[in-house]
Amino acid sequence: MKKVITGNQAVAYGVILSRVEVVSAYPITPQTTIVEELSELIANGRLHTRFLKVESEHSAMAALIGASTGGVRCFTATSSHGLAYMHEMLHWASGARLPIVMVNVNRAIGPPWNIWSDQSDSLSQRDTGWIQLYCENNQEVLDTILQAYRIAETVRLPVMVVLDAFVLSHTSEPVEIPSMEEAEAFLPPYCPPYPLDPQEPKSYSVITTPEYFFEFRYKIQKAMEEVPEVCQKVEDEFYSRFKRRYGAVEKYGDEQAEVLLLTSGTVTSTSRIVIKKWREEGVNIAGLKIKRFRPFPAKEIGEAIKGAKKLAVIDRNLSAGVGGIFAQELRAALYSQEERPTIFGFVSGLGGRDITPELLEEAIQYTLVHSQPDEEILWLGLKR
Repeated sequence: MKKVITGNQAVAYGVILSRVEVVSAYPITPQTTIVEELSELIANGRLHTRFLKVESEHSAMAALIGASTGGVRCFTATSSHGLAYMHEMLHWASGARLPIVMVNVNRAIGPPWNIWSDQSDSLSQRDTGWIQLYCENNQEVLDTILQAYRIAETVRLPVMVVLDAFVLSHTSEPVEIPSMEEAEAFLPPYCPPYPLDPQEPKSYSVITTPEYFFEFRYKIQKAMEEVPEVCQKVEDEFYSRFKRRYGAVEKYGDEQAEVLLLTSGTVTSTSRIVIKKWREEGVNIAGLKIKRFRPFPAKEIGEAIKGAKKLAVIDRNLSAGVGGIFAQELRAALYSQEERPTIFGFVSGLGGRDITPELLEEAIQYTLVHSQPDEEILWLGLKR
C-alpha cells in the first residue's frame, strides 16, 4: 500500500508494523505528532499497545527501561531538550543492553529558543552507547524503524533513529507501507534472552565493583563491533523482501571522483541534485551519504573514498571549540591511513536555516580551487 504521509506518520506506521507493546513519551515539538498518532490509535482500540503517560522525557526512558527489562518491545520519541533531559537514562538503557528503539526528530538546542532542525541534539548523545541511524526521506524512516528492532534485538543495544525536523517530520511524501503480514515475516516477535521471571528471580543494573565494571564496558564495545555485520545481514534480508536498501554509506555520482561531498539526513537529497548538475557540466565529483553514525562506519567510508583527493563535509551541527562533528569523526577515522583526502569541514544550516543548492555549490567551488582549507571551520551561509 502506498500513501502520502509525513515523516512523523511514517514513524508511527513503523511502530505499528513492529507490533510494539509499550510506548512511553512526553510531547515536544516537532516530535509530538508521532505519539499523538499512536495514542489516538491506542485510545480508539485500534492498536493493542500500552501507552504510559509520564511527566518528563527522563521518566519516559525510565519507564521503557523497566518495560524492556520485563521483556517487551518498546518505543519512544523525542527532540532537542527532551533528548538532553533523557541523557542519564540513555546510559542506563545501553548499559543494561536493552533493545529499545527511539526516534529523535533533530531540533536545535537553545538558547536562543529554536524549534527548527539541526543535528546537535542527537550528536551530543554520541557517547551514550546507542546505535545512531540518520534518515534522508520518509520511506527510509519507516524502513529504518523495522530494521532498527531487528538490529537492536540481535546485538542487544538500543537504537536511535534520527530524522530532520519539519523537512521530514511535517512534510508529506509517497511512502510504500508493508502489510502487517509482510512486516511480521521480516520482524518476528521479540524473545528476550533474560526476561523477568518471579519463579527465577534475578537482579538487574545493580552496583558493580571495579573487579567487574570494566568488562561490562568491554562487552558493549564488542557488541558495537558486531553492528556493521548485523546491519548488513538485516538489510540484505530487507532488500530481498521489499527491494529497498540504504547501506551505512552510499556513494553516488562519479565512482572515480577525486572530489567528494559528504552529507547526512535531508541535505543529501539536495546534494544529489547538485552533484548531478556538476557532473553534467563535466566536473569529476561524487556524493557520499552517511546513514550510520554510531558505530562510525570507518571501514565503509575508507572503501568509498579510495582515490579521492578532497572531501567536503557538510555538518548541520557544531561542537563548540572543535567544529563540525562529522568532519572531526572523519579526521580521526582516516588519520592512520597513509593516503587520505584533505578534509574541508563546512558548518551550515544551524537552527533550521536552509542549506540550498547554491550553498552546496559554493562549498564545492571552494573545495575545487583550494588545496587546503583556509580555516578549521568553514562557515557556509553565515551572515556577516
